[in-house]
Amino acid sequence: MFKVLEVKSKSDLRRFVRFPDELYKGCKQYVPALHSAEVHTLTKAASLSYCKLRMWLVTDGGKVAGRIAAIVNPRYNELYGKKRIRFGWFDCINSIEVAKLLIGAAESWARELGMTEIHGPLAYNTMGKQGMLVEGYENIPPFNCIYNFPYYNDLITSLGFEKECDWVQYKMVANHGVPEKARRVAKMVMERYNLHLGSIDVLKKDPEQVRKFFKVYNESFSQSVYNFIPLTDKEIEEESSSLMRFISDKASSILLDENGDLVAFGISTPSISKALQKAHGCLFPFGWYFLRKALKNYKVTDLMVNGAAPEWQNKGVSSVYYKEMADKAAKIGNRWAISNPQIESNSAVNIWNSYEHDPYMRRRCYIKKIGE
Repeated sequence: MFKVLEVKSKSDLRRFVRFPDELYKGCKQYVPALHSAEVHTLTKAASLSYCKLRMWLVTDGGKVAGRIAAIVNPRYNELYGKKRIRFGWFDCINSIEVAKLLIGAAESWARELGMTEIHGPLAYNTMGKQGMLVEGYENIPPFNCIYNFPYYNDLITSLGFEKECDWVQYKMVANHGVPEKARRVAKMVMERYNLHLGSIDVLKKDPEQVRKFFKVYNESFSQSVYNFIPLTDKEIEEESSSLMRFISDKASSILLDENGDLVAFGISTPSISKALQKAHGCLFPFGWYFLRKALKNYKVTDLMVNGAAPEWQNKGVSSVYYKEMADKAAKIGNRWAISNPQIESNSAVNIWNSYEHDPYMRRRCYIKKIGE
């Protein structure tokens, strides 16, 4: 008989974190998260200074059959005038009964808090994993993206959820450069606005410059990214300590104005997905070795994030960092690049039409009204 259990103890949390290891055993596409990183995210993340979080397991005779986390982000609800709870870390066996119990636990808490809608899968903010995979099951996702079995969507829609939005990802040939026209545009933009290239390696050594980088990130995405929630100072500090060590000038590019202020950025990292598969969720004894080796291999890169400060948007500055990153790709042996999820309605996705590309993945945020 299935039983709902709220995660409260360390042993429950351990079962919560490790359940996907068993569920996806033998799946060649699934990329496990590091267990230690998951525990930190679910217990000590900076976002928990303002977000509310509860987690549940569904067990069957003591064996885990499903898991779910429910999050209330008051900053999101205030910013968008909503009363929503978000669900994430949703995994379960192919059972409508298990899925109903998991979603039911989240909805019950939502009603207690006066929420009127539930949507997901989502994390605390836009930097977290989001969107249930609906296309591209044959592909290995970037490390910061969800992978799930196709039946998840059947379970969710059977429980009354509908599409809120889709994010799309593409796989591009990375080392063919950009068209000559794009090179001319990039050169013209640089000269017209007196811009110059900066250094990621220099920037990340200066805490103040890192904070400015994330300030531009917040400003850049606040008007253009659906459901975006600006990062707090604590979240910026956390993200900078975890993200900055993985990026370098080898595959990323930043653009500065004549005063040395950040204009635009394109951030790319070596893919670590296969290394995480080999690590099986653990840094020791050999996980650290696989990850260290992967970070030196640029054959496949993940295009993490790109954008421009609001005052520089629609001025052609993206042509500069795309051209620069394409040139770097040829130098470092970068063959393929996987784009980060982008909302399908954002015209920025059209940039990939300038490259040889194929659809790679599509992921969906579902939403449902919560009844009395």
